[in-house]
Amino acid sequence: MTERCGFVAVVGAPNAGKSTLVNALVGQKVAIVSPKAQTTRTRLIGVAIAGESQILLVDTPGIFAPQRRLDRAMVAAAWSGAQDADLIAFVIDAKTGITHKIADLLDTLATRREPKILVLNKVDICAKEKLLELAVRLQDKLAPEAIYMISASTGDGVDDLRQALAARMPEGPWHFPEEQVSDATDRMLAAEVTREQLYLQLHAELPYASAVETEKYEERRDGSVAIHQQILVGRETQKAIVVGKRGARLKEIGSRSREELEKLLDRKVHLFLHVKVAEKWEEDRGLYREIGLDWVD
Repeated sequence: MTERCGFVAVVGAPNAGKSTLVNALVGQKVAIVSPKAQTTRTRLIGVAIAGESQILLVDTPGIFAPQRRLDRAMVAAAWSGAQDADLIAFVIDAKTGITHKIADLLDTLATRREPKILVLNKVDICAKEKLLELAVRLQDKLAPEAIYMISASTGDGVDDLRQALAARMPEGPWHFPEEQVSDATDRMLAAEVTREQLYLQLHAELPYASAVETEKYEERRDGSVAIHQQILVGRETQKAIVVGKRGARLKEIGSRSREELEKLLDRKVHLFLHVKVAEKWEEDRGLYREIGLDWVD
């Protein structure tokens, strides 16, 4: 059998379910997810395998109208993830349908030369009549090579999509060893896991006003790893929210993050968290490098 390998850029509006889909296609968690929009900040590759095909899924930040420097960097990462991909998978929340943002995205995607497919996600919570009508409208607007209807959260349709992507990959050697599921370093993964807990536990209290930086990542002789992280916030009031009463919230964030990391890294983890107020953390070039984003003027 001939080996196949190619890049699939997974793009769409915030909260379309792109990271959940990437995790489902890979078969394990490689990207953080939360109910909040714009959870994904950087470009990450999830590695899925089907038969002789290695599918390199480029999970990108949601594409939206950027306001801040961080927003611009995230959107730039999304479009660079689509650059020269073998295939663009445009993921749409089927329940939300075609909003103004989606219409603008469709117009932009229509001008790109890469082959495109449409993935209608969350079909488990969308009425069938609306779904079929949406598929027809999208076919007319974008003329994709194919439309797939799936639910990334339940797994419905994911296997069929994986096989379809595998068949579309060009012939060529695999880019990653068979056991590797992502291009993220352990340092980056550790920071993302803690950031996920900030989203999950703080809800609307601290939506996008924080970042996580892994300061030290030390392998210990007993096989465990010690991870020292800094949670950056813009104001003292935000620090108080993260720390919580008598440090209870920070302790819970650390506990949940450590449990998740021990599962992902398959080893004992010693996690040390520190919260720092840095009013202009979004202007720190070094932090952008640390979280995997390019500096955008």
